[in-house]
Formats: sequence, structure tokens, C-alpha cells
Amino acid sequence: MVATMAVAGEGDTWPGLAEVDFDAFVAARWQRLTRTAFLLTGDHHEAEDLVQATLAKAYPHWARIRRLDSPDAYLHRAMVNNSFSRHRIRRARQLLMPWVPERPQQSATAQVEQRSVLLQALDELPPRQRAVVVLRYWEDLSEQQVAEVLGCSTGNVKSQASRGLAKLRGHPALAGYAASGSTEADR
Repeated sequence: MVATMAVAGEGDTWPGLAEVDFDAFVAARWQRLTRTAFLLTGDHHEAEDLVQATLAKAYPHWARIRRLDSPDAYLHRAMVNNSFSRHRIRRARQLLMPWVPERPQQSATAQVEQRSVLLQALDELPPRQRAVVVLRYWEDLSEQQVAEVLGCSTGNVKSQASRGLAKLRGHPALAGYAASGSTEADR
């Protein structure tokens, strides 16, 4: 039986989370998890696969996970770890493929074009820097929260974020945005 409850804002924690079953938790968090996964992978289909794989691994352990202080942080970390694994596998697979993988199609609107350019630049960051930039600046997690999700020190998060932002600012496709200060990574 699925527990019914009003869902608080995305950043809020749920009181009485231990009573909330897996289905309700997933239903409430699906969009946010998928958005984060999309930013980690750069592909909608890959993002959904990443979230589904992460949730499939978490489901058998849900009784333990739901009692944690922050099940969201646990799932974010699991998703980032799965993303790293998938990136290693994808990189090996792409080296062996005789064709270029599909790229998102450009749109006529400036906002979609801007996002496309940003996603292309994000795709060129190393996986660890990409995860830090996405979690820190897109998901708006604190440096401490990102450090907990990634299992590293706050100093490591700061240096990875600094390097990642420097690469984004220096990326040729973002050169016009860096000069005007209007990239989404800086928001």
C-alpha cells in the first residue's frame, strides 16, 4: 500500500520518512533524480536508465536506506557512482563503435541553444568534475553536502569545482557566455 502524503519542496526533508514506502519516495523524487541524472549523462534516455538502475539497486536495501539521515544524499551518491561506472563502460564502448553516438538536436530558441552548448561543455569535463559542478551549481547542494555525496573532502570539492568552472569558462563554445557572465553554471 502506497503511503499518501503532501510532498514538501524538493529541498525539504520529510518528517517520518521511515513510514514512507519506496513507491511514494520514488514518485516524489523521480523528476529531481532524473534531472540530476540527465546533467550527469547528457542524454535523456541514459538518464532514465541511470535512475532506474540506481533505484533497482537501492530497492532491496530500502528498509535500511529509509532510516538514514538523508536517503536523498545516499541515492545521489549511488547515482553518481553508477554514472562513473557507466561512463567507464560507455567510453570503452564508444572507442569500439564505428559510428558517432547521437547528439541532442539544436533548437531555434536561444535558451535551448544555450543549454545545448552548456551540456556539450559539461560532457567534456572529467566525470568527477562534472559531478561536482552538477551537484554544487545545478542541484544547489552545499560544498559539505557534495563532499558527503561523493565521499571526499570539502577541499576536494572546492578544487574540483574550481577546475570544472575554469574549464567551462575556457570552453570555446561558452566563450561568448563567459564574457557576459550569463552561463547557467555560474548561477
